[in-house]
Amino acid sequence: MTRNKNLKKITIIKGEKILYLLLILLVIAVPISNVFIKALLSESNIEVEQLKSKIDKQTNLNEGLNMQINELASLDKIQEVAKNIGLSYNNDNIKVINN
Repeated sequence: MTRNKNLKKITIIKGEKILYLLLILLVIAVPISNVFIKALLSESNIEVEQLKSKIDKQTNLNEGLNMQINELASLDKIQEVAKNIGLSYNNDNIKVINN
């Protein structure tokens, strides 16, 4: 019986309970928040790649349109269109203006 007298009951005070609760919440919250943040980052990276793809397509389209503009603005094409509508090209009537 003397043994029972020497055993003391371990008591946890209110502050320790709060600390243990916060520690448990931290252990649970950190991995969950890490997964959440990585999911958001992944989603953002997907959007960036989609926008890059759209930009590349638009750039290619713009280059093609610029090539068509240059073809249509060439002297040969202008002369061809003028000839088709009954106009003639006379180099003597062209005046060069310099600034």
